[in-house]
Amino acid sequence: MASSKPPGNSSGAKGRGRSSAGTPLSKPLDEARKEALNLFEKDEKPKRVAGPVEEGSAFAHLGTKTPAKKKPTTLLEMPPAPPKPVAMDLIGAGEPEPEAVAVPEAPIVDPIVEAESDLEPTEPGEERIIHLKPPIVVKDLAAAMDLKPFKLIQDLMELDVFASQNQAIEPDVAARVCEKHGFVFEKEKRKEGGGVHKVEVVIEEPVVPEVVEEEKLKTRIPVVTFMGHVDHGKTSLMDAFRGSRVTSGEAGGITQHIGAYVVERGDHKVTFIDTPGHQAFAQMRARGATITDIVVLVIAADDGIMPTTIEAIEHARKAGVSIVVAINKVDLERANLMRVMSQLQERDLAPEAWGGSTLCVEVSAKTGQGLDELFEAIVLQAEILELKADPTAPARGIVIESRTEAGRGPNATILVQTGTLKPGTPFICGNYYGKVKAMLDDRGKPIKEAGPSMPVEVLGFSDVPHVGDELVRMDTERNAKKLSEERLESERKEKLRPKEQASLENFYDRWEQDAKKSLKIILKTDVRGSAEAIVTALNEIKSDKVLLEVVRADAGPITETDVLFASASEAFLIGFNTKVENNAVAVLRREGITVKLYSIIYELLDQVKEAMRGLLDPETRERIIGHAVIKEVFKLTGGRVGGCMVTDGRVHRKARARVLRNGTPVYDGGFQTLRRFKDDVEEVRNGLECGIRLGDFNDYLKDDIIECYEIDKFAQTL
Repeated sequence: MASSKPPGNSSGAKGRGRSSAGTPLSKPLDEARKEALNLFEKDEKPKRVAGPVEEGSAFAHLGTKTPAKKKPTTLLEMPPAPPKPVAMDLIGAGEPEPEAVAVPEAPIVDPIVEAESDLEPTEPGEERIIHLKPPIVVKDLAAAMDLKPFKLIQDLMELDVFASQNQAIEPDVAARVCEKHGFVFEKEKRKEGGGVHKVEVVIEEPVVPEVVEEEKLKTRIPVVTFMGHVDHGKTSLMDAFRGSRVTSGEAGGITQHIGAYVVERGDHKVTFIDTPGHQAFAQMRARGATITDIVVLVIAADDGIMPTTIEAIEHARKAGVSIVVAINKVDLERANLMRVMSQLQERDLAPEAWGGSTLCVEVSAKTGQGLDELFEAIVLQAEILELKADPTAPARGIVIESRTEAGRGPNATILVQTGTLKPGTPFICGNYYGKVKAMLDDRGKPIKEAGPSMPVEVLGFSDVPHVGDELVRMDTERNAKKLSEERLESERKEKLRPKEQASLENFYDRWEQDAKKSLKIILKTDVRGSAEAIVTALNEIKSDKVLLEVVRADAGPITETDVLFASASEAFLIGFNTKVENNAVAVLRREGITVKLYSIIYELLDQVKEAMRGLLDPETRERIIGHAVIKEVFKLTGGRVGGCMVTDGRVHRKARARVLRNGTPVYDGGFQTLRRFKDDVEEVRNGLECGIRLGDFNDYLKDDIIECYEIDKFAQTL
């Protein structure tokens, strides 16, 4: 067979076994075969294990004894196909047989088993915990799990829960979704050591320190409030102090909207509060905000003590403040100082001139008489009280007035009580928070700080605070905002609290309340203090027949939103010292809402009372004007007519009448015909005969009595 092959092939086959010099190749055949098989390993393919040469195979001439044949378990372990005999005949004829090399048997690796081994779980670590406070919004839960919201929505749809990314889901549904993605959902805070999550921090308002070191206390200026009857010159006295301050050479005027100002004479300063009267003062006292140190009780020398003055004295005593009496209008000829002194003595306010302890000063706001003596009396009373405060403590103050202004937003007049207020200070004030953006004094000039008893206008509120709210300094603006949100949420839940259900015990009360007429009012004023004073006065209007409800009371002009709200709630719009915005005028005409604007509180209260009385239906009363007896019944083509004789009074065509039979009414209605002989008449008097036909009544009998009466209407009272 070898001779049948071409010569070139024989030399080529021989060349693969030996070199050109006839020397053996450097690598034996089995090593070359091994290197060829290693090429599969470089391509990341399973190895074939090279074992000993079996007996009787094509490589038996190498003289290697093959062990017992092993049954292949996989395709990779099956032996390779034997090479062609021709190649074997051409390899190394007559060459010495190389010594067999023992190759260790390598373990067989199945790629499928190797892939499965990569999926084995690793050792479990700490649980991944998600802690969210209700309500649990879909997009918040997705962000906590680092997922897209639509993937979470798809998981919810598999649970038959259909919700958008801005809607809330139940805690048990959130727990199931978190469990699907390998998370643990917790609604409430876990116990200590139960997991790693965000711990909820409770933020509280700083409390007032009970004990203050005596070394830190410094003397502060007194706070004075004018009180008294509206016609006794209270405003004139305050204007007189303002005028003395302006003419003393200080630059700038006095802002009318500040609500408080400082008067300086010599080395002494006094803070005067411009409140809307004793009603606002009583409201501050009811809130526990005793900000006034001294009350100047203004009494007119020609009128004496009035009921309003007595009420002011009671408010001042309940607040526990000192009283200084200013007897005004002493320049008038009809002034009677002795009567005023006697009235003060009766009210346990004995003047010093009469051996008492009450400082009384005779003043005249018109001529300026006694202004210096009044100022000295206030300073003397302040020295007796020994007023002190700690300027280094955290700042605290009381809201005297609040408003909303264009370009400034919500702002308020604050009277600092303790500490020093500076720009940039975060604070909480009632339900609202803020950060001091700017501070203005009573002249409208920016200032850098305000100490105790200093009135200052603060800008930077989140909303308009209420008069009497306390401004408290907070550590950070974030804490102030969070505390404000918690208070507003608590207030909202209080408003949404379910009403008491009807029962047999309260059914009658509810029926009476529903039967009452209701007058709803939306009140807008120039400042918040005026709004609260008017609301207090409106609540004092007592009525068992009409329910007065103040739907909204706020400071600022009447806006388009107010008009739409009044239309939806069927309320009346009332403005006090304010105006209507231009864009709200067209809405007023479209909605048909009437707006009443006032500048005097007494006119406003009188108009509200008139409106309440107008809602009441008038009372009706019957007034009998005459009787007639039927003497004969006449049958006519149009029906029956009673021939009557007027026995007393008169019978009028426009009045009403009833038919009495044996004392029992059988018909009640108006006149259809009233004739005297053949003529229609308006009235028939006593002793005259007439023909009467009442409405569609035809059952007249002899001796029936026709009673004629009129209905009088009377306006009801509240």
